Amino acid sequence: MASFLSLLFFAVVFSVSLFLLRRSRYRRLRLPPGSLGLPFIGETLQLISAYKTENPEPFIDKRMNRYGPIFTTHVFGEPTVFSADPETNRFILLNEGKLFDCSYPGSISNLLGKHSLLLMKGSLHKRMHSLTMSFANSTIIKDHLLVDIDRLIRLNLDSWTDRVLLMEEAKKITFELTMKQLMSADPGEWTESLRKEYVMVIEGFFTLPLTFFSATYRRAIRARTKVAEALTLVVRERRNDDRPRSDMLGALMASGDNFSDEVIVDFMIALLVAGYETTSTIMTLAVKFLTETPLALAQLKEEHDQIRANKGHSEAAVEWCDYKSMAFTQCVVNETLRVANIISGIFRRTMTDINIKGYTIPKGWKVFASFRAVHMNPEHFKDARTFNPWRWQNNSEAANPGILYSPFGGGPRLCPGYELARVVLSVFLHRLITRFSWEPAEEDKLVFFPTTRTQKRYPIIVNRRERGPTRS
Repeated sequence: MASFLSLLFFAVVFSVSLFLLRRSRYRRLRLPPGSLGLPFIGETLQLISAYKTENPEPFIDKRMNRYGPIFTTHVFGEPTVFSADPETNRFILLNEGKLFDCSYPGSISNLLGKHSLLLMKGSLHKRMHSLTMSFANSTIIKDHLLVDIDRLIRLNLDSWTDRVLLMEEAKKITFELTMKQLMSADPGEWTESLRKEYVMVIEGFFTLPLTFFSATYRRAIRARTKVAEALTLVVRERRNDDRPRSDMLGALMASGDNFSDEVIVDFMIALLVAGYETTSTIMTLAVKFLTETPLALAQLKEEHDQIRANKGHSEAAVEWCDYKSMAFTQCVVNETLRVANIISGIFRRTMTDINIKGYTIPKGWKVFASFRAVHMNPEHFKDARTFNPWRWQNNSEAANPGILYSPFGGGPRLCPGYELARVVLSVFLHRLITRFSWEPAEEDKLVFFPTTRTQKRYPIIVNRRERGPTRS
């Protein structure tokens, strides 16, 4: 017992000494102002608690008001510099692989897998990013994906009753679309079972990556194992099937890189998370913002009713020319992406000491480029926290979009599905508006920034604007 206490004492002394030595070095550098918070824990609990409320802005707002747009904190076990400065954010994005390395909290890294596109680096990331882009560019969407997008959205809307949990329905749509694109899988019991496991995986993203302390993280790890096992079976079956498939899995197997099952499975898990989680949240929030902005909803209805009238009947498929004619819809999409900020920012790690804006960020530190803080800053967007799609007409507030507006990131890690997400949201709004009217159910609501605890919310009461369902 005495020896155990001695070891524990020396471990504590060593850890505290190391902590103090690091702080001494940091004081000699001109670090961005801020606070590292408590030893080891830092300010992680404040960050997590902020994002489980209706308004997560105060974590950044409070520190920006005190320290300025670049400040130091300590989250997820590491000292981290937060940037709410658009020029600094652009500098971080454009120096990927030169001055900054991709790095995310352990919970996200462990659940996505080391071979996910989010964590790949160097030439492998470049090849896989290019491959992903080739399956989500405008030509592919126009010639191949649009028909599936329209069909799956209509089929899901056919099943709606008079009361709908919108977030849940949006998740079904985006998951089915992503499964179709990745592995040509049609909706069924298997895809729905897999989707339920995905929900638990995503719940573990913003938890401490310690199975002993976090029941949510334990459940997420178990769910991730089940998802990986299910996808591994699909990969092995496809290896024994000589039929060519025009999907992402087929492209991976035909690439000539001889990717292992593990690499392919990690890659697909991350793409499923990206396609499933972000787009469904954007769809839900677009409806919420429109419901709260009647003038915008009325103008959007006019645009889509005109498209349907031009086509002659409601069952006509949405075509590429219809999408390109949705001028006000694109203003709504832009503003939803700006206000919702589903990709709130990106984590990177410094590869060397970085001198920027008069500060030094030490080698090995994390940085977080916050797109959200830029989008919600009234210095950059007038009445920034108000949903106003008209601000995008004639690009009146998009004079420098590469710096001020970056809902899909930028640089070599620009989200490869940015155009696909815009098309899915536009087609969804077209079908929803031309088929239904709706109002929020009074007994529940969606918080401003949905978290894993609220994603099944925002029920709406719907009424059909047309007689009978449309079927492909």
